[in-house]
Amino acid sequence: MKRTAIATDSNSGIVPEEAKELGIFMIPMSFNVNGKDYTENEDITYKEFYRYIADSKTQVSTTQPSPGQLTEFWDSILKDYDEIVYIPMSSGLSSSCQSAKMLALSDYEGKVFVVDNRRISVTQYQSVIDAKAMADEGQQGGVIAEKLEKDAGESSIYIMVNKLTYLKRGGRVTAAGALIANVMNLKPVLQIQGAKLDAYAKTRGTKTARKTMIDAMKKDFATRFKDEAAAGNMTLHASFSDMKLFEIETWINEIKEAFPDYDIHYSPLSLSIGCHIGPGSLAIACAKITR
Repeated sequence: MKRTAIATDSNSGIVPEEAKELGIFMIPMSFNVNGKDYTENEDITYKEFYRYIADSKTQVSTTQPSPGQLTEFWDSILKDYDEIVYIPMSSGLSSSCQSAKMLALSDYEGKVFVVDNRRISVTQYQSVIDAKAMADEGQQGGVIAEKLEKDAGESSIYIMVNKLTYLKRGGRVTAAGALIANVMNLKPVLQIQGAKLDAYAKTRGTKTARKTMIDAMKKDFATRFKDEAAAGNMTLHASFSDMKLFEIETWINEIKEAFPDYDIHYSPLSLSIGCHIGPGSLAIACAKITR
């Protein structure tokens, strides 16, 4: 039987210590800060990252792993494993997935299976957990990849943006629009359902935004994921970006109260999302379990 390794990138929100504990392989993402490259969890920390983007004079952007970095990463794993299931962030949000697919087909066909199941951050995390469980059961790489891609899009994320300042920097909103929204305490709620980031609702104040997100998730469970939820095949996640502990605890407790039958997995939003929405954001997500 082939030994199958599960690998991902740090867009999944998995940190090196957790990756080691889970028995998966993780390639860190890089960020460019004023022309200098930094590697997530190696030479730039979570707090340092948010200090950089808080400075309006600092230019921060994400970069994808180069073919050389991926080749080195995969080759190191294949020294001990026969094949790899590699789960990067959604192709709808980055070109890194397509680049990895092309590299795998040209140089690693039959050895590296690159999965695009349209997830990022906590939903991508769930895909990694599911893939590892299937690999531990003895399922082979091609089968695991096929199952994950069959469930492509079977997830949902709602994100409250605290300030539009960071979306303005990325060109997603005008400077005037961002200023008006910040002055009026508007908290836009965005959604990621599969391939892209879209607007969902405009709310005023954090409390209203939290209720809007919980109601949206309840609607998803009652409609889009009704059958899977009834069968116990859905997971629920809470997330956030650089917030005070009591604010995080308040959010998690509200989700627990709204969904008492679910165990809530919670972790910070990946820095690739934080780069665009900034600190002080909240999110709720669900994902179908792939078996």
